[in-house]
Amino acid sequence: MRLRIGREAFDDPAYLFELKHDGFRAIAYIEHAECRLVSRNMRNLRYDSLQKALAKLPIKDVIFDGEIVCLDDRGVSQFNQLLNRKAEPVFYAFDLLWHDGEDLTQRPLIERKTECAELLRHRNAAVCFTRSISESMERDSSRQFAR
Repeated sequence: MRLRIGREAFDDPAYLFELKHDGFRAIAYIEHAECRLVSRNMRNLRYDSLQKALAKLPIKDVIFDGEIVCLDDRGVSQFNQLLNRKAEPVFYAFDLLWHDGEDLTQRPLIERKTECAELLRHRNAAVCFTRSISESMERDSSRQFAR
């Protein structure tokens, strides 16, 4: 789903909510200890250190959907660092599209995300799983942030 700007926040049990990272959307194809990163415009992306790190994951024959970002010391994505290649990139995986010869795209998103998180439990420093929430935190904000 593409990012869409709206006037008001919404809450719907049919949706999951995730942090928007400021980077490049990419599909990671990992097969035979090699990784290929492809943009949503179907262009090959070259991030050699990231591709090597993804290829070293203890998994094979997998396709992740995610975002390539560079993070500052607080863990906030910094687009200019990524664009100018001033820092090491990280891949935030938010969906699992394919695993061991099986197309998972017809399975419910929550199942794919659960399997994605399980596959990345042995992650390395270059790959993270993007957690999501199923409801708006706005209604609980008075309890969460009250001091």
